[in-house]
Amino acid sequence: IAFMTLTLFPIRLFFAAFMMLLAWPFAFIASMGSDEQELEKPLSWWRKIVDVLLKAIMRMMWLAGGFHWINVKGRRALPAEAAILTVAPHSSYFDAIPVTMTFASIVMKAESKDIPVWGTLIKYIRPVFVSRSDQDSRRKTVEEIKRRAQSDGKWPQIMIFPEGTCTNRSCLITFKPGAFIPGVPVQPVVLRYPNKLDTITWTWQGPGAFEILWLTLCQFHNSVEIEFLPVYIPSEEERKNPVLYANNVRRVMAEALGVSVTDYTFEDCQLALAEGQLRLPSDTCLLEFAKLVRSLGLKPETLEDDLDKYAASAMKMKKEKVDLKEFSAYLEFPVSHTLESMFALFDENEDGVIDIREFVIALSVVCKPSKTLETIQLAFQLYQSESGTITEEDLAHILKTAMGVSQINVTHLFRAVDEEDKGNITYDDFYTFAELHPHFAEDYLYPDQMGAESSLETSPLSAPNGICTDFSPDNTEDKNKPLQKKLN
Repeated sequence: IAFMTLTLFPIRLFFAAFMMLLAWPFAFIASMGSDEQELEKPLSWWRKIVDVLLKAIMRMMWLAGGFHWINVKGRRALPAEAAILTVAPHSSYFDAIPVTMTFASIVMKAESKDIPVWGTLIKYIRPVFVSRSDQDSRRKTVEEIKRRAQSDGKWPQIMIFPEGTCTNRSCLITFKPGAFIPGVPVQPVVLRYPNKLDTITWTWQGPGAFEILWLTLCQFHNSVEIEFLPVYIPSEEERKNPVLYANNVRRVMAEALGVSVTDYTFEDCQLALAEGQLRLPSDTCLLEFAKLVRSLGLKPETLEDDLDKYAASAMKMKKEKVDLKEFSAYLEFPVSHTLESMFALFDENEDGVIDIREFVIALSVVCKPSKTLETIQLAFQLYQSESGTITEEDLAHILKTAMGVSQINVTHLFRAVDEEDKGNITYDDFYTFAELHPHFAEDYLYPDQMGAESSLETSPLSAPNGICTDFSPDNTEDKNKPLQKKLN
């Protein structure tokens, strides 16, 4: 690596950057003045020439990066045969290789078009832009995908990475249904990087973006395989149920890759690896709770408003416990298998009643996974007495629910906060202590409760890695699984 860093790496980096800069004027000129009506027309002769030139330049860029040949299997379908290409697994920004080979449209953050050079190249492939500042962005994006997919081949194919985030390729996580909502045939595309040393994977843990680039360019040769599977034509049932359609396509792709599938999602990764004082243990039930929240139909874009509504209602109810029927009325959702499963998570004693405050705390963690102190402040408001204090038992209930475990010993932490040995603490006491001891959970809870380090390490999260973005509406199939208990 040291030798390659001093010799091959700078040369490759220079030529890759040069090729990208060389592509910019062609993409800029071809993108000037193009409107929607023109984009729906067949490419003019000069644009076809630009297409060929840009593809050649991009291929030279990957060649400079050590991808000497790209092994392509199968036949890419025509836009009229399959308007959408679903690509998996998504594990790196090097997954842009099939994008530059096909010049298919992709779904990108609207901010990407303002990036110098790269933004112009992105604009050239006529992407579907997602605006994070627009609350209706997800709905508009899905509608735009549907409009293009149903245009009878007038628009370029859309390439979508339905996992919504980068994974390590050991399995396929839950596919988001955005690519499958139009109900049109899709062509599954699978990616493989059969390198002896994996320098490609860029996920939640491990090397950062520049380190991945550095190590990859230091390898003499990098292998990549792109396989176009047969077009998947949905049944009538799959057209009506995008989640079923997504799951069936995922199964086909997993079989082609020889890997398993898992029901974890991008949101589960955010929850499990969120930055905050309370790192979730590996046996937490909050991942199951988050899945049930999505199954129930609570949307991420409205979750904070829902949380405020449920918290206000819980404060009025105080310590009153509710049964399943009352829980249904509280959430304003009819009794269903999903609701029963959620109720069972909090029915520790199996006596048919739950403390609604525990539901609110768990929802706050799912809603704000990185904002530990906001969740604890809300919990204090729910549990505190008229004097604004809580007891050690109350703190145990709060942290047990916030971490999604059945038992926890908070005596060490409570005594550290209760310096005056009053037998109760306020939120101000806890906040002051947390400011002085930002790692209070590791120092006062985890060594005693976990017995070993959690299998999930804390990692900063922001947007999904790679060239895809999280745009699809959340909707999970209501599966007939046995009821889960918080007591394992």
